[in-house]
Amino acid sequence: MAGDGGHGRCCAPARTPEPRRPAAVAAPAADPVHLQPDRLLLSRQMIALPGGLFQMGTDDRLGYRSDGEGPVREVRLAPFLIDACAVSNARFAEFVAATGYRTEAEEIGWSYVFSGFLPAALRRGAQRPERTPWWCGVEGARWDRPEGPGSDLQGRAQHPVVHISWNDALAFCRWSGTRLPTEAEWEYAARGGLQQARYPWGDDLDPDGEYRCNIWRGSFPARNTAADGYRGTAPVNAFAPNGFGLYNTCGNVWEWCADWWSTDHGSGPLDDPTGPITGDAKVIRGGSHMCHDSYCFRYRVAARSANTPDSSAGHTGFRCARSLPAPETSMTLRSGKTA
Repeated sequence: MAGDGGHGRCCAPARTPEPRRPAAVAAPAADPVHLQPDRLLLSRQMIALPGGLFQMGTDDRLGYRSDGEGPVREVRLAPFLIDACAVSNARFAEFVAATGYRTEAEEIGWSYVFSGFLPAALRRGAQRPERTPWWCGVEGARWDRPEGPGSDLQGRAQHPVVHISWNDALAFCRWSGTRLPTEAEWEYAARGGLQQARYPWGDDLDPDGEYRCNIWRGSFPARNTAADGYRGTAPVNAFAPNGFGLYNTCGNVWEWCADWWSTDHGSGPLDDPTGPITGDAKVIRGGSHMCHDSYCFRYRVAARSANTPDSSAGHTGFRCARSLPAPETSMTLRSGKTA
């Protein structure tokens, strides 16, 4: 497995420069998102992290060298804030209600949905990437209709919002006074204070038989046993948090980062790295509920992939970060402190 991969190909289907729109299907009006104000606080909680030095990347023999997971390098970060959870459907609905924002999936008219979630009528004739035929380009698939026409968010207000492009995530951040985390910030936060562990909780995927993340269980792509409790996305606060108090930094949904993709990380100590100044794909981290080690062992904290900024799919979302202004940097920061 080591050395395999190639960013954005098996994990995240990218829009072609001139995407062919799937055949139109009449879509019923979507049901409104049923917000539950008493539960929204969780999705707004941010964790204040002290930063400092940490070892970024991995030389794990089970990793993907061609993805630029290594070499292990020493990175220094300033203190910052990061969401405890990925942005939920309920929180994104607040943004849309306040601004009237339309996602790129809505503007373009379609997004990628896993074929196993679709009725036969939508699977037939759907646009499918050659290398990943389990993805279907579905007309009308968008954040509030995750499986396209006839689907809605009933019962999923606290699940992570999906079908979100990097540009959509950036628009939400501007509205909420936040930003996307850099890739270095994301990995530091995802590790939860552990150095060079494979997962946020250690090196064993299911310690003592306990499920700690939402990934594909079974044989991909034919059979998902949902042994961890979920066939698709899970609530943003599912499973135990890591040592810093962050939820689902492995599995559930891929999360956009601020950085352009590169596999060249330079050499020597790095202070608050932000990646290259330009590129054609943005970094995504964390893996998703569709990751399986038979084809995509990228639900590790050091694993990485990327996609074009306008691409979206039913397994990609984001969480927000915020820099600490100078007066706040003098505050006492500790693991798991909330702000």
